[in-house]
Amino acid sequence: MAQTFESAFREARFFSDEELYAVIRLPARAITAAASIIAEIGEPFAALIADKDEVSLVIPRDAIEDFSARLRDYTVSETRYRLITFDVVLEPELVGFISRVSAALAEAGISILPYAAYSRDHVLVAAQEHDRAILTLETLRATLA
Repeated sequence: MAQTFESAFREARFFSDEELYAVIRLPARAITAAASIIAEIGEPFAALIADKDEVSLVIPRDAIEDFSARLRDYTVSETRYRLITFDVVLEPELVGFISRVSAALAEAGISILPYAAYSRDHVLVAAQEHDRAILTLETLRATLA
């Protein structure tokens, strides 16, 4: 039977570490430097996205100073983020998981930065919204019971 949003979300644990994260914008040519930073940090969560216009890097906020010499022409988000991982294996064919999560959080007025790994989805929320985001997700789960 194909996995549904309801079955996956009921099973999901909302994992969150205590880390504050930053989103960093780098020029597109900085992909090698960004990848080496991710490799050196070795934290359980980091993200690197490269497109034709820029490189975006998500790392623990306290690591920025350690790597600032290699982060040329960078911009750091002013917002401090917290991570929420939906700790459940999501099948690649599952449709609408992040859409439903996003809609619930949007209705609560909580902005997200979504990230997908191979089998788990993650969102970053502003640190000051983290507890409210978790409560919103728990409320959503309660409606599925």
